[in-house]
Parts: sequence; C-alpha cells; structure tokens
Amino acid sequence: MKKLLFLLAFSLPLLAFAQVPQPFNVVGKLGNVNAQIFMGYTLGSNRVLDSAMIVNGNFEFKGDLIYPSIAELVVDYKSVGSAKIDDNTADKLIFYIDKGTIKLQSPDSVYKAQIIGSPINDQYQKLLAINLNASTRTNQLMRDQINSATDQPTTADQQNQMQAKLKVIQNNYHSALKDFILSNPDSYLSLLTIGTLAGPSPDPNELIPLLDGLSKELKETETARSYRNALERLKTISIGVVAPDFEQNDTLGHKVRLSSFRGKYVLLDFWASWCAPCRQENPNVVNVYNKFKNKNFTIIGISLDKPDGGFAWLQAIRSDHLAWTQLSDLKFWNNAVAQLYFVQSIPKNFLIDPTGKIIAQDLRGDDLEAKLEEVLGKI
Repeated sequence: MKKLLFLLAFSLPLLAFAQVPQPFNVVGKLGNVNAQIFMGYTLGSNRVLDSAMIVNGNFEFKGDLIYPSIAELVVDYKSVGSAKIDDNTADKLIFYIDKGTIKLQSPDSVYKAQIIGSPINDQYQKLLAINLNASTRTNQLMRDQINSATDQPTTADQQNQMQAKLKVIQNNYHSALKDFILSNPDSYLSLLTIGTLAGPSPDPNELIPLLDGLSKELKETETARSYRNALERLKTISIGVVAPDFEQNDTLGHKVRLSSFRGKYVLLDFWASWCAPCRQENPNVVNVYNKFKNKNFTIIGISLDKPDGGFAWLQAIRSDHLAWTQLSDLKFWNNAVAQLYFVQSIPKNFLIDPTGKIIAQDLRGDDLEAKLEEVLGKI
C-alpha cells in the first residue's frame, strides 16, 4: 500500500527544455486585500522566491522561465515573512506558471482564486482529479482493511485479495494517465506524465510510443531525448529479450551463473530481509515454488541486503522457508545484478523461459501462479 501511495503522490519531476528563458506575467485580483504575497517557483536548477505587495486586491509578478514550472502563492497577512508563515493555515495556491500572462481572480483569498486563460492549469486540474480519484479509492480500501482486521495474522488468500483490489486501482490510474497523454500531445504536462506513468518499473515498449505521439516541439526537447535514451537502455530487460547473464555468490560463497539454469523456467526474484512488502509476498513465492518445482521451474533470489546484513539475510531465508538458490553481494541498492536489471524498487521479479528470454515481469500473488499455470500447466 505504501508503495502505491508513493506512486500516487503527484510529484511531477522538474525537467528542463533546451531553450532560452521566456517572459511570464502573473496578474491577480483578490477583492480588496492589502498584504504582502510570496511566489516560489523553479528556474532551471534554481528555486526562486519572489514577493510583491497586494494593493486594494491587485498584485503582479514578472519573470522569465526556461520551462513551465509549478508555483506556490502564499499571502502574508501578518507581515511575518515567508519563513514564519504557518503552512497549515496559510492562504495559498499551487498552480503552474507558463510563458505569457496568467490571470488570477478571487473575491477575498488566493486559495479561492480562479485561473483565467491558462490551458496548462486546466490540464493540471484534470491530472489532479485523476490523482484524487485514485488516492481516494486507495484510502477507502485501506480503511476497509483496517475495519475488517482481526487479531489473526493475514492469510495468503487475504493478501492476494488485497493485491488484486490494489491492482484494479493501479490499472485504472495507469489508463487515465495514458488517456491524458494521448489527448494532450502538445502539453508539457504530458511529457511529465510519461515520467509519472513509468513509475519504478518503466516499460519501454509502452512509453516510447507515447513519446513518439507527442508534438514535434516536445519531442525535440533535451528532456524527451534524454528520456528516450534511458528507455532504449531499458530494452535490454524488456519482455521478449534474452535476460542479461550474470554471476554472483550464493550463501556459501559459491559463484552461480544465470545461464547455468538454461533449459528451465526461472523466476529471478529481487528482495531483501529489510523489505516488508517482500517478506509479505514471500509466502506466495514459497507456495508457487512448492507447486511447480517439479515441473521444470525454479527460482533465483537476489537479495539487496546491506554490507552488514549478512546475518539478517540468512535469518530471513530460514524464517521464510526460501528453499531455492539465494544470491547476494551485500551491496544494498548497489547490488551488481540489481543495477544490471535497473531495479529501482523491491519486490521485483522477472520470469525467464528455458531459452533465456524474459516472458513476464512484476508478477505478484495470484498473477504469479496464473502465469506459471499458463506456461507449465495446472497441477
């Protein structure tokens, strides 16, 4: 759940266009307010904090932008300065500034301001609505789970049911973001949303076509080119390609090579003793291992345990009854195999067929068993 909530957190990356700064102008009317107002935004790699006076409700900010930037307006009614404004009670507004003029209008406060004639802010509101829908559904699911909780430990079936419900929310969120990108090919926010859509496990086969569908101006930015280059590198671990070979030590210090398992279906499972979601998923992995281990199937665990985590790693293997091959170099996120496979979050897995090709990724709970039944047959 925490990982899903993190993915749903609408933190759009600050990516730069390869272009010269262009002027912007924010003009506001807040009833008859008289106070100081601050505006923070990003210019290149720098954070800018500007201020102006609201006189009889009127204020204005001018500046230059390299690219559209998310900005925050905060009214300082008590003249305490930006550092001392209470963030919990402040009259503030988060919006996007872009080249040209943006007009804000409200009868009494910046929080209630309407933004007039700004396509990027209309698009931003649509993205916020998509995010709100997904986060609301996730929070409701969590509340329902808490309300139905008992003193008994969560069973594997209950865990799988929860994951299935979360997957529905994730899939709907994913589809909504994709529809936004397809509907707004000339929007800067579509470029940023591709990054949000990618999450911790980008699929180049899905994302590169979305990049190709953007306007010519967006595709020619350095941001889009850099992103495309990164996605091209990820093709080395995409479905349908031969899994990169590697060698790493097992729990006894013996070197084990992936290619030595050629001829079997192999689940390459990235985890760690400190990773709570991994430990929660382990019973499902144990279950499928015991079901399919005699049907030309095995598992290779790759642990991202820390340099001082050798004992915890071995203890977790014993405690969770992980009877398959376990490898690690105890280098945490710098694990050589994790870097080879661009692992950015765990648990993560790759299903490899007997020819060495990747045929699936990120299989959890019932999905893992269903895929193995598909390729190996039901028990």
